[in-house]
Amino acid sequence: DVQLVESGGGSVQVGGSLRLSCTYSGYTQSRRCMGWFRQVPGNKREGVARIHSDSTAAYSDSVRGRFTISVDNAKNTLYLQMNDLKSEDTAIYYCAVARNAAFSNCPEDLFEYYGRGTQVTVS
Repeated sequence: DVQLVESGGGSVQVGGSLRLSCTYSGYTQSRRCMGWFRQVPGNKREGVARIHSDSTAAYSDSVRGRFTISVDNAKNTLYLQMNDLKSEDTAIYYCAVARNAAFSNCPEDLFEYYGRGTQVTVS
């Protein structure tokens, strides 16, 4: 079974930085789509960043230039470096993976496994 565990969330001031981590297990396929999503309670979950095993990365307009997604396969860990944080970045952040990794742009609707999330609060 695929298991995803996020960590690294917390409270930070506007303009600050955080790095989220997601350790994964049971996700052993060679072609991969991995990503980060976020959700404010009461709102729809939105995609933040996605990365394919061919290194293609994609970002939402709201975070492009501030956030960076990366993966360390040797450590089975996905990261999200978040810089210049804004109050509107406050949300629960989830990592996710997809079994279908046929497309380098990793369409958001293909993600099917999610972690439990980690809270990020920017004030």
